[in-house]
Amino acid sequence: QVQLVESGGGLAQPGGSLRLSCAASGFTFSSYVMGWYRQAPGKQRDLVATITSGGSTKYVDSVKGRFTISRDNAKNMVYLQMNSLKPEDTAVYYCNAQRTTAWNTRRDYWGQGTQVMVSS
Repeated sequence: QVQLVESGGGLAQPGGSLRLSCAASGFTFSSYVMGWYRQAPGKQRDLVATITSGGSTKYVDSVKGRFTISRDNAKNMVYLQMNSLKPEDTAVYYCNAQRTTAWNTRRDYWGQGTQVMVSS
């Protein structure tokens, strides 16, 4: 069975840091682009960052320079280091695994999410 389990969320002060972790199992981790998404109540789920198996990264503009996504293919882990946190970073953060097949069919797996709250 496919599992993505997030951890590391919690409460941080503005300007503080948190490190999110995602443990993956049940699929070929190295074949998937991994990502972090976030969703606040009543709002859509938005992309935060992605990382390919080779380490190529992309970030939404609002987190560039503050967040760093990384992965360890040997451990089937993906991380999101969040620095200089802002109140607008408050959301449930979801780990995502995505793969587009040779027939251009997208497959997505999702974790249950971990809450991040940034407040003074």
